[in-house]
Amino acid sequence: MSKAEAVLTPIIDMVEANPNVDNRNTFNALWGIVSEMMEKIHARFELTQDPYTKKFEDYRNLSKEAGEGSLKAYSGPEIDWLIHSYIGSPEETFSNMHITISLGPQYDVPNFGFALGTVPDLFMYMDYLPRVDLLANMEYADKYYTEVNEEFLDLQEDDRFRAFISRDLFTRVSMTPTAVGYCADHDEEVIAKIRKIAHARLDRWLKWVDNAEPTPEEVRPAMMARDEKIRMNICERDPANNLGDRLFGEETCADMVKTLWGGTRTLPRPTGK
Repeated sequence: MSKAEAVLTPIIDMVEANPNVDNRNTFNALWGIVSEMMEKIHARFELTQDPYTKKFEDYRNLSKEAGEGSLKAYSGPEIDWLIHSYIGSPEETFSNMHITISLGPQYDVPNFGFALGTVPDLFMYMDYLPRVDLLANMEYADKYYTEVNEEFLDLQEDDRFRAFISRDLFTRVSMTPTAVGYCADHDEEVIAKIRKIAHARLDRWLKWVDNAEPTPEEVRPAMMARDEKIRMNICERDPANNLGDRLFGEETCADMVKTLWGGTRTLPRPTGK
């Protein structure tokens, strides 16, 4: 079976080439998947929304332009920083929605990265972000990534999914060998497969957390610092930030980006004790 051609076009170029595609129906379907996942997450963890993010609960209050969205950040005894957000203008091609979860330092379970959107094609990203250097920790790679490998290979063999390859070097550095990054046509069967994989990835991750052994207390400060630095680097370097600049202005977008990685947080960070 021949694999569809990879996508190397930057997201902003794809949006600009197709600026007026009405993707509201696809957005609603994808946001439904995100909402289903958040129900599971809220059922599993004790979470408190950071008060700073109250002002971002409805982006339409920030701009008179066509952009919309919301950004909620949470923390709790087991969760350092959790983002549930979306941004875009679904009737005008672009949307991007996220669930990203950084665990507290009492576990070494990989952190959870997830995004869906329209650019105007359907876009998906899923990954487990390691808490250690995979090359130096073969046992960690075997423990958490071997069971994801078949799922990754299945998507590679599915012609409906076109691999999205970022032109930004750091974006590629931040992705593991089982990261999912694809574009696809708007199709009910494709969305059904995305829903299945999304829930499988979340359910697997929740099981890892349930079965996790506590980390030694002496390694926890360094793990917390590493997690925050990685979040900051990924958020600040995101090539799609320029779309946020266009929708809401550079100053507001910079505030959003800083909030995404936790730079504006008011809640204390969990220590795992």
